[in-house]
Amino acid sequence: MLKEQLINFKIILASGSPRRQQFFKELGLDFEIRLKPVEEVYPGHLKGSEISDYLAALKASPLKNELKENEILITSDTVVWHNAISLAKPEDAQEAYKMIKTLSNDWHEVITSVSFTTTTTQKTEHHSTKVKFKPLSDDEIWYYIENYRPFDKAGGYGIQEWIGLIGIEKIEGSYANVVGLPTHIVYKTLMDMAT
Repeated sequence: MLKEQLINFKIILASGSPRRQQFFKELGLDFEIRLKPVEEVYPGHLKGSEISDYLAALKASPLKNELKENEILITSDTVVWHNAISLAKPEDAQEAYKMIKTLSNDWHEVITSVSFTTTTTQKTEHHSTKVKFKPLSDDEIWYYIENYRPFDKAGGYGIQEWIGLIGIEKIEGSYANVVGLPTHIVYKTLMDMAT
């Protein structure tokens, strides 16, 4: 359905994330992957969705000038927001442990922003999902880190992996958003852009 609407457009996904690429396939979209690195640095005063909005838009900057008229470039960023702190991707096992330990037995927010960039416009949307972990034991945390090595994931965990299966008690909002893409927003925005 969406694919037919986008017949006159070419979708460019600027993400190396296998999870985001899979979502695009599941949405039935034809897309091309283009990657150009950008230093993911944001102003220190930004909070929550302001951070992910800023970074999602920033990721489009190295590719923006190469876009053709019929191309829609999609970039995104996910932030795990807990106790007024953004938990980025952990550098190592010790940092992953600290992150998951602080999320244990508490709520946190997963915010994913998506930027839609054309030759003339840029629109950024975001979605926030609240997630509650049960109390996690040190053994459970270390088992997860050693077996799943979640160093490419904001907050140090993937909801679709073992830790999510055994540890998440409640979720308020989009599950897909926590995996890494608010697919309902991508669908709606692209439908709007195509009509």
